[in-house]
Amino acid sequence: MSRGRYVVHLPVVATDFDAATRFARVITRAVSFLADVDRGETTVSEEDAQGVRRRVFCDRSRGDRRRCARPADHDGDCA
Repeated sequence: MSRGRYVVHLPVVATDFDAATRFARVITRAVSFLADVDRGETTVSEEDAQGVRRRVFCDRSRGDRRRCARPADHDGDCA
């Protein structure tokens, strides 16, 4: 049986976008030991605008089959 990809939406209360993004990073890192979690696809949206999502992590390819784990829109080189 093949496995499909699904998105789990976990609404949280935060004071602003930056706080929601920090919360998303913490949650994602806390469950990153699970092999099926796609950390690079973590996004944040406002409850009333769920179609407008912003990435939490950069996730650009580093060329060594690994992805950048720095915040989205970071300055400098990927790490």
